[in-house]
Parts: sequence; structure tokens; C-alpha cells
Amino acid sequence: MYRFLLSWQWLIITLIGLVLIPVMIELGFWQLHRHEHKVAQNERITAAVEAPPVPAEELTSPGHRVPTPEVWRRVTGTGRFDTAHEVVVRRRTNDDGSIGFHVLTPLVLRDGKVLLVNRGWIPANGAQTEFPKIPAPPSGEVTVTGRLKADETSAASGIKDLKDLPPRQIMLIDSAEESTRLHRQVLGGYIEQIAPKPAGHTPELLAEPDHSGIGPHMAYAVQWWMFSAAVPLGWWILVRRERRDREAAAREAERPEAAEPEPAGV
Repeated sequence: MYRFLLSWQWLIITLIGLVLIPVMIELGFWQLHRHEHKVAQNERITAAVEAPPVPAEELTSPGHRVPTPEVWRRVTGTGRFDTAHEVVVRRRTNDDGSIGFHVLTPLVLRDGKVLLVNRGWIPANGAQTEFPKIPAPPSGEVTVTGRLKADETSAASGIKDLKDLPPRQIMLIDSAEESTRLHRQVLGGYIEQIAPKPAGHTPELLAEPDHSGIGPHMAYAVQWWMFSAAVPLGWWILVRRERRDREAAAREAERPEAAEPEPAGV
């Protein structure tokens, strides 16, 4: 009755189905793990941005590598901005997707150490080889509040660290390189300024990281599992259809041929 399942055609169809089922189940779990990772990341970022700010030197120090749990923590630093050694970070976009620069200004703390402050985004008006005009930060001693970030790397950011750039332009924010350039002790990582707000709203302060969206990963997981369940169902439907077709063909073959009509008499 189902002897046709031993044919090469049906053996190959069955084998493909047996391979697809575990692959689709695994893809579903992969999307589930991505969903769980996103939820955990959102919870970590929420806890960091809502925690009360602490002095930057409580969380970082010269040569310190900012670990993931401390990223986005709000910290403060009190000192004076060193605009003479200010640099810009190339090829950065704002919320509208416009390309420009991030403004990186050293904040010399009371003890002489330096906290790197990303003061925000400015448009790339003019030639890329020229140092852009940057609104000045507050003069005198100021207390800056910002979100702590880890040093940038090409591996983590996907940004190639180009060399031989125009003066005072960089591709990645690296506290170790800035320490060498400034000949000062620089705290590991940097901060994204959130206060005080700049006069005239420029540079544009960077937006808080998204920690509410969870993405479509759970929906994708359910879809993959539904696909895996549909494979055996589809296989069984095809088998039943093949059986019906074969039985119909067999009945047609067994039906006696209609008798030839006798020629009419003259």
C-alpha cells in the first residue's frame, strides 16, 4: 500500500524533511536566545541610565577597560575643558542619519587626570580635510554628567581605524591613544555628555540608548517552530495524495475496455 515510499524519489523527499525539522527547531531556539539577550540587555541599560550618577573615578581609572555592566552608567567629572586639544571623530551620524563629527574634548579634572567627553554631534560643513568650527564649551570649572562608554575598537564598532588623517581628526575614541597624544593620564573609556546642555543646542547631545524595543526575534522563533511542525504535516499530505493517485490509476487499469460497437446492417 505504501511500498512507493521505498522509491528513490520518496526516500530523498523523506530525508530532506528529516533534515529540515531539526534545522528549523534550532533556528527557532537561536531566535529565542537573541530575544532573551535583547531583554537582558534592555534591563541592564535601564538599570544603568536610571542609577544615580557617581564620580567617574569611582568606576574608571587610567588604563581601565570599562566592562559591559558599567557601560551607560551615569558619571560626573569636575574640571576645566581643554579646547586646545579638542579633536573630532569622523563619519558619525545624528538621529536623522546626517553625517558629521562627534566632538571629543578633554576635561582636565582637579587632580590633573583627564576624562574624555563626547560633547555631541556637529554637521560636516566644509571640506573633510579642514577642522570644523565647534561651539565652545563652558569656560572655567564645570561639572559634567555623562554616560560612561568603553573605548571603541574596530572589532566592536565595525569602523576601520584609518591612519594619516587630517590634524585633530580621529576615527575611533581610544583613551590609550589620547593619553599618548596628550601626555597625560586619561581615564579609561569616555563619557557621552548629557549635562550641562550646550548653548544653542549645539553640539547636539547624543540620544539615550534604546532600551525598550525587543525586536521581532520571538515572532521569528515561533515562525521557525511552526515551519518545523508543518514539514511532517506536509509530508503526510503528499503521501496520502500519492496513494490516492496510485489507487485511482490501478482501478483505471483494471476497468474492462468498452466493447467495440457492431457495424450497422446494410
